Amino acid sequence: MYINSKLISTYMTLYFTMSKHVNRKESIMAFIELKDVTKEFNNQVVLRGIDLEIKSNEFVTLLGPSGCGKTTTLRIIGGFIEPTGGEVLFDGVDILKLPAYKRPTNTVFQRYSLFPHLNVYENVAFGLRVKDQNRDAKKQIEVLKETYKKDCEALQYKVNHDRSNSEVLKLEVKEQKAALKVKLKEAIEVVKTTFVSKKKYEYIIEEKVSKYLKMVGLDGYEDRSISKLSGGQMQRVAIARALINEPKVLLLDEPLAALDLKLRQEMQYELKEIQRSAGITFIFVTHDQEEALTMSDKIVVMNKGEIQQIGTPVDIYNEPINRFVANFIGESNIVSGIMKKDFLVSFDGYDFECVDKGFDTDQVVDVVLRPEDLDIVELGQGKISGIVDSVIFKGVHFEIDVKTKDRIYTVHTTDFKPEGMSVDLDWYPEDIHVMEVW
Repeated sequence: MYINSKLISTYMTLYFTMSKHVNRKESIMAFIELKDVTKEFNNQVVLRGIDLEIKSNEFVTLLGPSGCGKTTTLRIIGGFIEPTGGEVLFDGVDILKLPAYKRPTNTVFQRYSLFPHLNVYENVAFGLRVKDQNRDAKKQIEVLKETYKKDCEALQYKVNHDRSNSEVLKLEVKEQKAALKVKLKEAIEVVKTTFVSKKKYEYIIEEKVSKYLKMVGLDGYEDRSISKLSGGQMQRVAIARALINEPKVLLLDEPLAALDLKLRQEMQYELKEIQRSAGITFIFVTHDQEEALTMSDKIVVMNKGEIQQIGTPVDIYNEPINRFVANFIGESNIVSGIMKKDFLVSFDGYDFECVDKGFDTDQVVDVVLRPEDLDIVELGQGKISGIVDSVIFKGVHFEIDVKTKDRIYTVHTTDFKPEGMSVDLDWYPEDIHVMEVW
């Protein structure tokens, strides 16, 4: 009598094969890609063809003014809203049909939504407590049962379509089904041995809570009431609660906005350190340029539902692509000019050497001179003459406005100059940045 041993052994090997596949899948780098994503609310276009690529372990900041679409983009990635068009891929797989709770992301909102009746430990542990510790194993059992059902149906199909109505075939099929059922039970028992008991799971929760509280600098705060925490400490609890489920991507929607200036500055460095320690991707939304420059590996500057520029903080600051980016990232003196030829630009009635090239001859351009790149020198020693119009002490430097015949230039310097003093402005060719006019 023939028994399909290969079919039967499938049940014993399926669980282990699936485990290896899961482990292999987890080792692949986390990767998010937005392709031509659009979004409309009440016939108003909020996002216009967003194309964005985010790699594993990057700290990416979506930066722009209110209403530019940065939070909408974040919510689309998180699964809280659906785009009108386009694709959202994770590791090359479209995740648009996945609800938020099934996506490999977690979110920290501006309002931390902590539970006031739970202490720090229970707030952080909450995500693990509501999660079925044996969910994956139960899914594997369901797969085994479904496979068993399909194989039995395939065997029965042979009997139903046997024109000879062979009793021998019926007996063989009956025995094969019985053998498959035995092996199914054996495979299920193997899976059940991986079940985590409640006692063991409590120990796992304790270990993880301790790990992530230590990571965010709240070791020893386990029993502290939420109402007894400062704003910065509550934010760290919210981050620990989000990290404990070990998402591949953490989404942060302006989490520092509610903090005072000094604490906000401190948390910028702490967030970057937490991201490095956790080893996962952070996608951070803010309108604060200092936050973006301080923490980011990559900055995505947005305006009116469109991406204006993507680059490192250094690239975005030193090489803004247009007038909007130059104005939004740092302070700028932006002047209309003419690109005479490679390495020569004209503005305010004079020709100046620069390091830019590749423009058309006599092309109309925008010229950027950062305040910290301008030097105030003695009259007759610089490139443009003017009069000190105002002086403001900023703590680490003076902000001095110099009025020339064409405009007012803002200068950041540690050297005091009195109002009304006649001076020259000077700079090096590499201090000039030339941009196309958009």
